[in-house]
Formats: sequence, structure tokens, C-alpha cells
Amino acid sequence: MGYARITTEKSPSMPHPIISEFDIIFAGGGSTACVVAGRLAALDPSLTILILEGGQHTLNQAAHVRPYKFTSHLVPTSTTMTFNVGNPSPRLNGRAPIVPCAHCVGGGSSVNAMCYTRGPASDFDDWGAEGWESKNLIPLMKKLETYGVQPDRPTHGYGGPIKVSSGGCKLVVSEEFIHVGTTYHKRQYAEDTDDLKTCNTYSPWAKYIDGTTGKRSDAAHNYVYNQAHNANLQIWVGKRVKRVIFQDKRAVGVEFTSDPVSCPDADQSSSIVKASKLVVISAGAFGSPAILERSGIGAEAILKRCNIKQLVDLPGVGENYQDHNLVSTPYFAAEGTVTMDPLYLGEESDVVVQKNLAQWKIDGKSLIAQNSSDAKIKWRPDDDELKAMGSAFQPRWKEFFQDRPDKPVALSSLCAGSAGFSRILPRRSYITANYFTLYPVSTGSVHIKLDKNGQEGIDFNAGFLDDPSDIVPLIFVYKKTREIIRRMPSYRGEVPIGHPHFSQGSVAVCGETTGPADLNAPDIIYTAEDDDAIDRYVRDRVQTTWHSLGTCAMKPRTDQGVIDARLNVYGVTNLKVADMSIAPINVGTNTYWTALVIGEKAAMIIADELGIECQSSWKSPQARL
Repeated sequence: MGYARITTEKSPSMPHPIISEFDIIFAGGGSTACVVAGRLAALDPSLTILILEGGQHTLNQAAHVRPYKFTSHLVPTSTTMTFNVGNPSPRLNGRAPIVPCAHCVGGGSSVNAMCYTRGPASDFDDWGAEGWESKNLIPLMKKLETYGVQPDRPTHGYGGPIKVSSGGCKLVVSEEFIHVGTTYHKRQYAEDTDDLKTCNTYSPWAKYIDGTTGKRSDAAHNYVYNQAHNANLQIWVGKRVKRVIFQDKRAVGVEFTSDPVSCPDADQSSSIVKASKLVVISAGAFGSPAILERSGIGAEAILKRCNIKQLVDLPGVGENYQDHNLVSTPYFAAEGTVTMDPLYLGEESDVVVQKNLAQWKIDGKSLIAQNSSDAKIKWRPDDDELKAMGSAFQPRWKEFFQDRPDKPVALSSLCAGSAGFSRILPRRSYITANYFTLYPVSTGSVHIKLDKNGQEGIDFNAGFLDDPSDIVPLIFVYKKTREIIRRMPSYRGEVPIGHPHFSQGSVAVCGETTGPADLNAPDIIYTAEDDDAIDRYVRDRVQTTWHSLGTCAMKPRTDQGVIDARLNVYGVTNLKVADMSIAPINVGTNTYWTALVIGEKAAMIIADELGIECQSSWKSPQARL
């Protein structure tokens, strides 16, 4: 299989055989951009398409194609991520949240944890955007995937570019998690809870991993890198788009520089490349509003403080920031428990890593093709749990969840390993509870600003836990997952530094133990003082789930919308936005899936507007893809 043309020159003004005008330019080369560009290139190979990406290539690189290495992108020295530092928040006990976003070709699809989750179909209906109803999108959901977990599932696809599997091996601790969940927690079990409707049910957790090769199934390799035969599809890496160039109010190109992180020694002078048909901003929830604001599109006050002349008054730009709120809690595991810890902690030469690599190279199996998470539940509280959560959550429950049985409050899962704690804990086996709320009320904002030296920075309010109802499920799920995990045979206690600090003498005090509690043991009774400790803990520890969205919302302009249902930016022409920033409200899923769906829909919209016939080819993927 060939791969798309890779161009690494520093600017189009240098002497090399590239052109300075394209039909379509993508400002950003993340998941959605790869889908749209790849589909359009396959439909009409004569289209000249340019992807400008600030990060570097991911083509066949071990850190991107070997699934177990996903945690390497989150170390502070990583250049495949941009670490966005938020403003300190009193709701987080004065802490400044840090929200990473991808900085490489393929975006989040090249660095994420590969968790295959699909939200309820009704999420799209709730967007209220013409043409984006679930009935119109389900064919695209099926078209984009090859679901290798079970055959003949009516809402899944079996011939698409993105491969879905169970991963390279089964982890026993996940089976323990499901067993306790279906007995002690008294929830049902189903093989597939990603059928666009089922929730409150324990299930295996599928992965964006090719079941044959054992490699990550990302948008870069499966939509654009596999089109080397098409010289009209180009990817320029290390390019930071500064702004869109307009003639009157028609987008005609973009200005860009060498990215200072990817190319620290490169010439930082600006270059311009022209677009004859369309510019598509696809730089994510942080990058897309920033490009719009640098282009003069946004709120007057924001632009004025940055000395930018306003082209279009669009106060919704950068507003409506949303995410999912995640807490991760580590536990000790019994000696001999198979976890990912040896791979997270081991160097490439480590004997355990080498053994697993050797197997993976033969048949795509072993822990190399794992992300550590084999089980999950999209959780909704039952009546007793709802009562135990107290009054602060009741209005939110009645207003949003009560009459929407397909909407989970949180997703809870088990990780076979220490994951984010691996570099601060002694070497041994661990398991980690990960849980995040799916529809928090709180919203934030992200805007550009200038520091005292005139350098551009970020004014980012994450909004985490600003609404009092948002913390309630996190506190409850901490208690519930602790009860589940302490009943698992592999459980050997709580890792104290990763749990609330309970007072000595409290029955809730955390520490190592010799074995699990009995399945029928009474639950831990928490005092008011214990609850205060959990509250402080959640505020100290809650973080992003790397699911940022909403900052260029697809809503009416009068409702702080930024784009219409055809993805057009209000007030200008020939400019669209296509990425997770367009989601007007949150979605009950890991957002890679949503980004893929947005990409498939955007490709249809653009093809239609360009007069490209795509209906027949949309019934099944192009052979090239």
C-alpha cells in the first residue's frame, strides 16, 4: 500500500516543486481533517488539497502505531501534544487545569487511548441542526468502520477504513470488574453497549486497534497516508496557521509560519498559500477559535485587546468550551496479576517488552495491542443511588436525564495498570479506576491574549465543576467503584497517594491489604468528614478527558453560534469549520468517534457544494480507503 505525498520543506517560497495555490486548504491536520481531505481526494483525485499541520508526521512511527505506547504522548516533554494551561479556579481549590490536545498528523486519533465508544444516537438529534439528525448520520457511522468484534450488528459497519477489535489479548482483571458489577452492583451484561442506545449495562470495551495487524487504527493512516498515488493531496508538517486571508469577506488563502515547537530552529517568517475554492479550519477546540480570532472574526473586546481589526462580529467564537470530567484512582493488584505496568515502565530493551513485541510482530497479538481497558459501564443511577447522591443533583437529573434513558451520567472503567501514576509509583502491579461524567453542566471559554511582551498566549477558563451539580456524580462514583474494586479477587488495597486523605480512625482510611472483601460485605459508611475529604480530593484531582469541544458551535448566530449547519462561518464566504469545536452541546462518548462522524458528514457537504457525485460511492467505502 502506498502513502500520501509527504512534504517537509519549510515554506512554499523555497525552490522545490510544489505549488502555491490549491483548491482546498485545511488549517489543521487532525482526525476530522484527515477524514474530509481523504474522502474528497478519493472522490475526485483532480482536486488539489493541502493539509497544513503544526505537528510532525506519524507515518509508521512506533509511538503512534503501537497501541501500548499511547501514554508516552502525555509526558511533559512530549511534542506530539500541546499542553493548554487554564486559569486557576476556586472550584479546583485554586488549581490551574492543564488540558492537552494533539499536535501531530492525525490529531487525537494518533495519540488517544483508542477507546471505542459510541454515544446515544439522540445526541445528534439534540444538536438541532438540519441534516445532522441521527437518521442521516447512522449510515455514515456504519460506513466509516469495520467492526471486528461481533458479526451482523445492525448499527455497526463492516467495510470501512477504521478498524475496531477487542485488542491483542484479554485482561483477567476486566473480567473480574464485570463479574462484580453484574453481581454486587446488580447491573445487566451485554456484549455490545455501543449500539447507539444501550447504557447502564456492563460490557467489554472494544478498541480502535486493527485486529489483524495489532496497530492503532487512526485517521491519518486510513484516510490520507494511504493515498500516495494522488500527488494532488499534500501534507505540509510543522506549519502553524496564523490566520485566514480574505478578499472583502471571501476566504482566499491562509498565512502560516513554521511551528515553533515542531521546528524550533526554522525561519519564523510568514508565507501565504492560496485556496481557489475553500478554506476549512480544522484545528480543534483550541486551535480553530484562535485562527478565527487572529483572522478578525470574534468578539470585539477580545480582538481589540489583541490589536486585531474586526472583520466579523461573532461573539460566540471561543465560548461554549466543554469537556468531560475525569478522575483516576489507583489500587494495588495481587502479585502475578497481568497488567500493563511492565510495558508502561519498561524500556524498549526490557525483556517483557521484547517478548510482547516479538509476538506482536508475528500475529498482531500480545500486550502491545492493548490500551489496558477491557471493560466499562455507561452508568445511570438507580433509585437508591439517586437518593444517596442527595439534593444537589436532583434538578439536573429531572431536567436532563430522567426522561432520556439512553443518556448515561458517567462512564466507569477499569485500567489494568497504573497509567498516569506509573512514573511516581514503585514497580509492581496496579489497577486503576477511571470514571468521567458525560454531560456536565459547566462550560468555559478559550481566547487568544497578548502578554506584557506582546506575545500571543491563551486565556482559557475550563469551567470544570463551576456548576454545583457536576461534582456530585464524581463523588458518588468514587465510592461505588471503590466498592466494586475491593471485591475483585486481584484487589490488594488502595494506593494512598491516589485517594482522599481520610482522618486516622475513619473506616474509609486507604492502604494496602492482603485480599479482597467478601462479595456480600457491607459497604463502607462515610461520615460527613469523610465526604468533605472526597470533595477536596475530587477538586484537587479532576481533570480533562481530552474531549474538548464546542468553541465554534454549530448554532444560530443569535445564540452565539459560529457556523451554520453547512459548516459555513457566519458573515464570510468560502470558509468552513470541521472538527470537534462545532459540537453545540456535549456528547456521551469518547470524542474520536464523533470527530470521524463529523468528518464523513463534512466531506458529503463539501462534495455536494463542489458538484462532486458521491452518492453511489458513499454506500460503500472507496477501494482506496
